[in-house]
Amino acid sequence: MAAVQRKIPFVGTPDTNPETKPFFDGCVAGKLVIPQCVQTGKYIWYPRGISPFTLGPVEWKEVSGNGTIYTYSVMERANPPYCIAYVQLAEGPKMMTNIVDCDFKDVKIGMAVKLKFIDTENGPPMPFFAPA
Repeated sequence: MAAVQRKIPFVGTPDTNPETKPFFDGCVAGKLVIPQCVQTGKYIWYPRGISPFTLGPVEWKEVSGNGTIYTYSVMERANPPYCIAYVQLAEGPKMMTNIVDCDFKDVKIGMAVKLKFIDTENGPPMPFFAPA
């Protein structure tokens, strides 16, 4: 089943939450920016203002945008069909996202993927992943 490109609806206003603002600012700049625990050095997903490991501070860092598919599911009955996946980023955390720009029959666990930003209808571009 082939992927269909379309603008993704966006609900909400990202600038209203100061805790996640660095993530959305990164998206606007075409960069995947996520928090990193200051004490442990571990990267964190989903975006948040404190470390879940230590309850301490985080620093926002740009990551590579490279990853592998950890698990996925193809929604064939949706209109248009789509592929939702957990992608394990090269830096460690797993991120729920969509796989785009490929025939969904070719998607496999362990497949290398790379970051791609797609425009949304009412918000910033959002991170998706395509085969590397």
